[in-house]
Amino acid sequence: MTTGTQVGLPEPQFATIDGLRIRYATNSKNDGDPILLLSPWPESIHAFLPTWEAFSDQGPVIAWDMPAFGRSESRPDVRSPEAMGEFVIRALSALRIDRPHVVAPDVGTPVILFAAANHPNAFRSLVIGSGATNHTDIGGVLKEIVNAPSLEPFKDLTGEQFVRGAIADIKHYKVPDYVLQDYFASYAGPRLFESMEFVRDYPRALPRLARRLAEIKVPCQITVGRNDPFVPISNAETLHRGLPKSKLDILDCGHFAWEDAASQYGKLACDFIKGGYTKL
Repeated sequence: MTTGTQVGLPEPQFATIDGLRIRYATNSKNDGDPILLLSPWPESIHAFLPTWEAFSDQGPVIAWDMPAFGRSESRPDVRSPEAMGEFVIRALSALRIDRPHVVAPDVGTPVILFAAANHPNAFRSLVIGSGATNHTDIGGVLKEIVNAPSLEPFKDLTGEQFVRGAIADIKHYKVPDYVLQDYFASYAGPRLFESMEFVRDYPRALPRLARRLAEIKVPCQITVGRNDPFVPISNAETLHRGLPKSKLDILDCGHFAWEDAASQYGKLACDFIKGGYTKL
């Protein structure tokens, strides 16, 4: 069973950024290029447990729960990919993080691509993938949520049920119980539906993003799972063709490549961060 190296994240902390209480974890290093990790859905910063040591070996690392995801606060005006991208830019400024490498799987992918399109010099490189950039090419429960006329069909769904259903796709990694409990708490009560509002903006946001891909000159490592039931390989292939500087790697796993194929995912990301991005 592939588990990666698990040394535990540092104790999470909270900071008020742009009026929102944001949860983060950092290795507190000072030397090297900064690396920003944006948590996936429906998980949290603890999704980076299997890759944390690999990233920490590269330099300063900070992992954020974006608003509406993980344990960070949210508000309606940031629950869309482009607005969240602008939040990321404001947060980098507030925390004085200069031109980080960014690891942004899943919902972080459209967020950081919008941020890169609007702020061309903000990032050194992007590690993305498993996040939809074409809302017409998605599957499973993601397709149901994005296309439902309203969230009424999901009103009786609990955060725990949603998390369990999603991560059932993980086949080669056992999510530690304390991490699982954190995922459940992250989407308890109304938090689940706040996070759903973000992906329900995809039909409006993603066509705009597609038209701007050619503008994004920052080097991108796209890493996806071959058997992803939510965001198929074809979505990543379209993204790869649209980005001027990108490489695409397909791993033998499902959606949650950062956990399900952690060793490979971490190596690809770290090799890219260490200098692979300069070759694109």
